[in-house]
Amino acid sequence: MYLISIYFDDKTNKVLQGHMDAVARVTGNDFMLAGDVPPHITVGAFETREESLAREVFDKVAAGIAPDRVSLVSVGCFMPSVIYVAPVLNEYLQTLSESVQKELYKALNQESDIRIDEHYKPYSWFPHVTLGKKLSAEQLQSAFSTMLKRFSLINGEVVKIGLARTNPFCNLCEVSLKKCKVF
Repeated sequence: MYLISIYFDDKTNKVLQGHMDAVARVTGNDFMLAGDVPPHITVGAFETREESLAREVFDKVAAGIAPDRVSLVSVGCFMPSVIYVAPVLNEYLQTLSESVQKELYKALNQESDIRIDEHYKPYSWFPHVTLGKKLSAEQLQSAFSTMLKRFSLINGEVVKIGLARTNPFCNLCEVSLKKCKVF
């Protein structure tokens, strides 16, 4: 599986990494930390046998992206085993998601071996930053209790976009976003 994800400025990263560390500490579940998974929002997930195709899709998407602000406002969970923080779905995030989907569907029409993850198809995407994954019910409760005490609104900036492979997480490339006209 390949992921196209956005990454945050250093200050936002530090806060989010602190939350990830706290969740790992109170739950004893270090899945995210052991995998060296950085704080991010995945905007596209797909499978292909050809890494060159994944890089081609990524290059097309990354070429039109500028940095922008996001507000992380909520703590939630995907039952039964994931805790996350979620942003307000603003125009920037929506346009970015649509841009990634457009490039993936173009590639899908040209190549038969690409498969788009069902959670990243149009109207199926839920932007979030995973703090803990593969948590038991008890661990999820501990994580929520900790985040109730720790969490407050995070206003951050998206400064990079990257392509990664999963299981295990492997960052393939990142591009720093430059101030320019968005899309």
